[in-house]
Amino acid sequence: MQRLMVFAVLVLLFGNAAAQDIYQETVNIFKESPKVQVFFQNAYGYAVFPTIGKGAVGIGGAHGKGRVYQNNRHIGDTSMTQLSFGWQLGGQAFSEVIFFQTAKDLERFKRGEFEFGAQASAVAITASANAKVGTTGLAAGASGTSDAAGAQTATYNNGVAVFTHAKGGLMYEAALSGQKFSYTPL
Repeated sequence: MQRLMVFAVLVLLFGNAAAQDIYQETVNIFKESPKVQVFFQNAYGYAVFPTIGKGAVGIGGAHGKGRVYQNNRHIGDTSMTQLSFGWQLGGQAFSEVIFFQTAKDLERFKRGEFEFGAQASAVAITASANAKVGTTGLAAGASGTSDAAGAQTATYNNGVAVFTHAKGGLMYEAALSGQKFSYTPL
């Protein structure tokens, strides 16, 4: 019984360390772009999603879990769920970071008053270009090799800036969708 308890504690410790690593690795990938570094330096807070999985054949869905940071300190956990309808086919995995310009913007996210609406994107293997338009505004980005990462562009719109990084897959879509986020404080 004692060995089982020790094993359980070790699994929890190493599991938590592995989770920390995946979030830090994701942040480091986004920080490779000088244009994104500015957001990490100036944002009031941010949410990081290491992997969001997405798939569709006419009707689609996506889901991912992440963490919310304020002053580079983990303050809570979040999840994103998306349902979409329209012309869409394929599957993809991507990372996403959402920056909050002010305390008010972060609080709006924490209260669940943050969502995205319609989107159009084309993603192929490890390079992507995308644009999102929703009830909260517009975001655009590009990702892939370090050369392409320099092409990332975004500004705060309604206090929020979003960047994505394609991890793999192939997906074409012109769909109406709704992304809903949840937040659980630590």
